[in-house]
Amino acid sequence: MSTHSIAILAGDGIGPEIMDQAIKILRLVESRNNVAFDLKPAPFGASAYFETGKSFPDETMAICDQADAILKGTIGLNHEESKKIPVDEQPERGALLPMRRRYDTYANFRPVYLPRSLAHFSPLKPEVIGEGIDLVIIRELVGGLYFGKKESGINEAGRRYVHEMLEYDEDQIRRVLEVAFELASKRKKVLHNVHKSNVLKSSVLWNDVVEEVRQDHPDIEVKHVLVDAAATYLCLDPASFDVMVMENMFGDILSDQGGGILGSLGLMPSACVGPEKSYYEPSHGSAPDIAGQGIANPYSMIGSVAMMLEMSFGMDQEARNLWQAMQSVFAAGFTTPDLARRGDSEKKISTAEFGDRVVTELEKIPAD
Repeated sequence: MSTHSIAILAGDGIGPEIMDQAIKILRLVESRNNVAFDLKPAPFGASAYFETGKSFPDETMAICDQADAILKGTIGLNHEESKKIPVDEQPERGALLPMRRRYDTYANFRPVYLPRSLAHFSPLKPEVIGEGIDLVIIRELVGGLYFGKKESGINEAGRRYVHEMLEYDEDQIRRVLEVAFELASKRKKVLHNVHKSNVLKSSVLWNDVVEEVRQDHPDIEVKHVLVDAAATYLCLDPASFDVMVMENMFGDILSDQGGGILGSLGLMPSACVGPEKSYYEPSHGSAPDIAGQGIANPYSMIGSVAMMLEMSFGMDQEARNLWQAMQSVFAAGFTTPDLARRGDSEKKISTAEFGDRVVTELEKIPAD
C-alpha cells in the first residue's frame, strides 16, 4: 500500500466547509484503493494571522515542506475586515505568493470545462456553447509583475508614487511553455499563445522563446493571439480554444473570465505545479458573505482533489471516476443555492449534501 502525506490548508470563509467535502472524498478513495492519505491540517490565510500573527506560519511551512502535496481551500476576507491585517500579512501577499515562491509552483493549470448538459450554468447562448466548453489555461505563476521588484513612496515633487517591475528571463518562460506544449500534445495538438507583443517587450521575449520551443514540437500548431483579442474570443467562440498559455497577470485575468463563461468560478478547480511539490485549490475566493451557511458548492474543491489524484499521485482512473461522479450529481438535477439557475426545476441541496451525493455516485463506479 502506498501512503501519501497531504497538507490540508482549509483557509478562510467557505474554505473549511468545502474542505470537509474534499476530505470525505479522500477517505472514500482510500477505502476503495490500495492507498492511504496522511492528512495534516494547518492554519493558512487570514484565520492563521489572527491565530498566530502570520498568514503563513512557520509550523504550516514545516507541514507543507514535509507533505507530498498541498490541498488548499479559499483565503481572504471582505475589504473592511482585511484592513485589520497589516498590508504585508494580508493573505494574498503574506501567504499565497510566499507559498508559490517557496515551492516554485510555476505552472498553473485551470481547466475551463462545461459539458452541453450543463449549459444552463453559463451566461452564453446555447449556440455559442455548442457541444460544450473544454479548454485548459496554462498560466506562468511565479514571475512577471506579481513577483517583480516593488517600490512606493513620495517623489521629489511631493507626489505619492509606486514602481513595480515586470520581469521574466528566458528560462522562466521556457519551462512553462514546455508544460503547455506537452499538454497540447495529449489533446488536440493546438496551442494558443496569448501575448501583448505590440506593446510589451516582455511579450516580445516570450514570443521569441515560443518560436524556439516549438521547434521541438513540430506536431503542435501554434496560434498567436493578443490578450485583449483572446478575452473577446473567449466570449464569442470559446470552442475555438483548447490549450492556452500565457504570462502571470494575463492568466490571472483570463482564467477568471473562464469562470465567468462557465457561470461561476465555483466550477473551476486548479493545480499549481512545481518541480518537486504542487498545491491544488479552487479558483474562486472565500465568499465571506455566505460562509457558514452551508450553501457553497464544493465542486471546485472536489475537482482540485481529482487533479491532485491524477497529477501528484498517478491515480488517473480514480480521478476520471471522481469527475464522472460530480457531473452525475448535476445531471440528476441537484445543485447548491449559490449555483441555482433554473428556479424550482432544480433540487437545491446543502454543501454537505452535495459532498454526500458525490460520495454516493463515486461508490457506484468500480475502482481500478
